[in-house]
Amino acid sequence: MSNQEKATAYWKENLRYLLILLSIWFAVSYGAGILFKDALNNVKLGGFPLGFWFAQQGSIYVFVILIFVYVRLMNKLDKKYGYDE
Repeated sequence: MSNQEKATAYWKENLRYLLILLSIWFAVSYGAGILFKDALNNVKLGGFPLGFWFAQQGSIYVFVILIFVYVRLMNKLDKKYGYDE
């Protein structure tokens, strides 16, 4: 595999990871915080309705978790394509 083909494959896989992770974050932020808020408000978390919690805190926590997932995925991807340090 040439360097150009390797770089192209690396970038395509990186973009796929980004789209998947950002879709998860969007689903949690928009879906749980706005669309499904009324259904989630029937459940309490720490004394607060779950829909409120997702709108205020949950999407931030999920985003931070997704950052760590992305770092782990990228480290594996770097090793796969020989770009690790």
